[in-house]
Amino acid sequence: MENEIQALIDQVTPLLVAFKARLSSLLLGRGQVQIAILIGCFIIAFLLRRWLAPKLHDWMRTLEGWPKWRLRALLIMHRRLQLTFFVILTWTSVAVMAEIQTFPSWRNILTLVATIATALLLVGIATRLVKNTLLRRIVTWGLWIYVTLYYLGLVDAVSDFLDGLAIEFGDFRLSMLAIVKALVVTGILFTVARLVSTTSSARIRENEHISPSMRVLAVKMLQILLYGAAFFIGLKAVGFDLTGLAVLSGAIGVGLGFGLQKVVSNLVSGVIILLDKSIKPGDVISLGDTFGWINSLGARYVSVVTRDGKEYLIPNEDLITGQVVNWSHSNDFVRLDIFFGTAYSDDPHKVRELAVAAAGSVDRVLSYRAPVCHIVGFGDSSVDYILRFWIRDPTAGLTNIRGNVYLALWDTFRDNGISIPFPQREIRVLEGSQLATKVLD
Repeated sequence: MENEIQALIDQVTPLLVAFKARLSSLLLGRGQVQIAILIGCFIIAFLLRRWLAPKLHDWMRTLEGWPKWRLRALLIMHRRLQLTFFVILTWTSVAVMAEIQTFPSWRNILTLVATIATALLLVGIATRLVKNTLLRRIVTWGLWIYVTLYYLGLVDAVSDFLDGLAIEFGDFRLSMLAIVKALVVTGILFTVARLVSTTSSARIRENEHISPSMRVLAVKMLQILLYGAAFFIGLKAVGFDLTGLAVLSGAIGVGLGFGLQKVVSNLVSGVIILLDKSIKPGDVISLGDTFGWINSLGARYVSVVTRDGKEYLIPNEDLITGQVVNWSHSNDFVRLDIFFGTAYSDDPHKVRELAVAAAGSVDRVLSYRAPVCHIVGFGDSSVDYILRFWIRDPTAGLTNIRGNVYLALWDTFRDNGISIPFPQREIRVLEGSQLATKVLD
């Protein structure tokens, strides 16, 4: 235990010596005056933020119609008002001190703090490109610490200290410095990968020469390649040996094959769906009792939105193994059938003509694929018919168009004296029979 404590002290001592030497060099000359100026700049920046931040916030609420990127930029600057004012005031102080006294020692601390504050402000603005909150914090704090140490001249000393904090297993050595580098470098690479992925995905989605399913597949493959490359390049950049990782990934793959069969099956099914183009975003499908249009294709499931606003997440495997009705697979034409009956006293020839005319009067019914009406049987109370008509916009709904056709039939039959019968029962009292009655008290 004592040996470990002594080793830690030996590692910390060079860092403290380097920090003391740098601090001594900064305090030469008018160090106390510069520190007082910095404290004054900080207080003034704080007061300016307290005064201006509410006014700026109220003004931002009045900005309607501005592009989102402008509003986002204003919000970023609003959150960094104090640091922005501090940077302006410190650089102003440096300029004033340069006019008063030409000796660099009179303004070395001011220049150093102003430079570090400017770098911190730029890092805070640039890291807003990282969408993931945890990753953004890691990158932000990592760059802030590096920038501060760089301008203080302590990068080498801190690097040696962190490299000394290491865990060794045989030939494998993992230091704190390697972990910090891995987090920062991987975070930056992931940010670059996200920017490239977002830009490329937008262009792929706008390309009308590629089918919708292939667009989704291309976007997902691009994301896998970019993020995978960012991960492995980040590990390689900090000196990790990827050979052991390959062996580990092989062992994990075997475990996944046994433990996550359903997940893997859904992933493979999703790739097959994208390749064979059996369904694509915007298609109207029926699967069991679920009827709706495809909102998005995911790696594990397909999002189907129904007419009542419910969103069903259907596993990809069900779409591969189950019977799916795709109403718009090869084309958008859909034929719908409705059944009705009329009284035996009505002329069936006239009924058919009126039914065809009624269906043709509805807006969404296609005229160049004319509706047809046929007798399908003689029922107990009515002559039964089937009316068939075509539409080419199933995404607009099926129940509503059926309802409109039924309403058109009702209006047409009422205007032309066609009756729609319903089952009726007659009760006949035979001669000689008696009807028993019971008087209730």
